[in-house]
Amino acid sequence: MADDRVNALQRVREEVGRCRLCKLGTGRASPVPGEGNPASAVMFIGEAPGFYEDRQGKPFVGPAGQLLDELLQFAGLRREEVFITNVVKHRPPGNRDPEPDELEACEGHLRAQMSAISPLVIVTLGRFSLAKFMPNVRTMREVHGRTFPYQGMLVCAMYHPAAALHQQRLRATLEQDFRALPMIIARARASRANEPANGSGPAAAPEQSAEQMPLF
Repeated sequence: MADDRVNALQRVREEVGRCRLCKLGTGRASPVPGEGNPASAVMFIGEAPGFYEDRQGKPFVGPAGQLLDELLQFAGLRREEVFITNVVKHRPPGNRDPEPDELEACEGHLRAQMSAISPLVIVTLGRFSLAKFMPNVRTMREVHGRTFPYQGMLVCAMYHPAAALHQQRLRATLEQDFRALPMIIARARASRANEPANGSGPAAAPEQSAEQMPLF
């Protein structure tokens, strides 16, 4: 199982490296497919690589990444214990927001990573990541810190660390949300342990409207 996960993630890494499905694939310095523990209980999904990530080929290594490392400590986690990626695997020029065709082009890569890791909890960092699961949410204020069931996983919405760099008041909010992560992970682990043993895949989510909870 561990080798299968590693091999699947390596395939994604190779595919991202040669991907030209959108214009971002031709203008970047380095692909940033994501990295971390392939058997992680938690998968963090951010928005897009920035300047530092583009140079190093690793996610969250700039100022926002330094803050993420600090926030992980509030959850009793270390960076090497989790898996970190973005919805877009190449840097948008000038750190602009990802465009719809760019988000669409990376969907297959993200889906493959989720399938390989099968995390207990997915933490969405920022609105573009959250929109993959809940496209109709208007503001992060409505949902940050809340969890939503999806196919045997819990999706937990959080602000992007970069938001706290621009609005200091959000740092306390992020710290509080990260402190709650151990309990969320425990709840997700107990829920998965209680899934039917003969199920062919992740359990169906509790009743949620299809409009509210599409994945891609």
